[in-house]
Amino acid sequence: MTIILHNTVPDEMHLANPLPGIAPCGAADWLRVDEAYAAQMTRRISLIDHHRKAVVWMGETAMPAAVELLETVLDLLPDLGFVVDGDDVTCPDGRLVHVSRADPMACLGRLVQEDLCIHEKRGEEHVLVAAVLCFPASWLLSEKVGRPLSAIHAPVAEYDSKLAARVQRMFDGVQIGRPLWRMNQLWYADPELHQPRSETSPRAIADGPNGAEFYRSERQCILRLPKTRAVVFTIHTYVLDADAAPVGA
Repeated sequence: MTIILHNTVPDEMHLANPLPGIAPCGAADWLRVDEAYAAQMTRRISLIDHHRKAVVWMGETAMPAAVELLETVLDLLPDLGFVVDGDDVTCPDGRLVHVSRADPMACLGRLVQEDLCIHEKRGEEHVLVAAVLCFPASWLLSEKVGRPLSAIHAPVAEYDSKLAARVQRMFDGVQIGRPLWRMNQLWYADPELHQPRSETSPRAIADGPNGAEFYRSERQCILRLPKTRAVVFTIHTYVLDADAAPVGA
C-alpha cells in the first residue's frame, strides 16, 4: 500500500457543503498542483503502466473531445509550473513527458493530478465516453464506461430522481469558460488512493471517523469544452490523517 498524504485541504473546502453544494470557480482553476504532486504522479504513472485497462478508457467517438481536452490542458500548464516546449513537457517534479495526441487520456494521466472523465450528450443524458481514473473512491471505471449519468450514480443512495435531474441540468447548463466545483468527504481505514470497488460489493459508508484513520476529500469540477462541447468532470483527490480533517467534517 502506498501512503501519500496531504497536510490539509484547500481553504475553500473547509467551508464547502459536500452535497449537493456547487459553486463557480475560476476559468483555469479546475487544474491545480499541490504538495502531493510528485508522489501522486508516481502512483498514477505506475497504474497507467501496469494496470492500464483499469484506469484508462476511451470510446470510439471520443477522440475529438479527448484531444481538445489535452490541448486545453497544455495551454494551462505553464501557469502551473510546467515548461512546455513544443510536444515536450517538463513537469514540476522534473519528469519529461512527450505529448501523444494518439493516446490523449493516458498522456493527460501522466501530466496532471486530476482524474478526468469526458461526457457527451446522447439523447436526454450525458454519457461517459472517455476517462483516465487512477484514484477511484470505491467505484470501477469498467462498470461506468458508456453509461449515462443516472446509471453511473445509481448505487449512490442520495442520488434520487430529483438530484439526478439537477445534475443533468447542471451538465446541460455549464458554460464555456465558467467551470463549476463541489467537494465530497469520505472516511477510509487506509490511505491508498486507488480504491476500486464493484457496485455489487459497496463500501460501508461512514459519516464520521468512527475508527477510520484517514479523511478523503475530492475537489470535483465540471467544465465545457468550446469546440466539441463535451463536458469534463475532474477529480482532485486529497487524503489526510483523520486528526488533520477539517473541523466539523
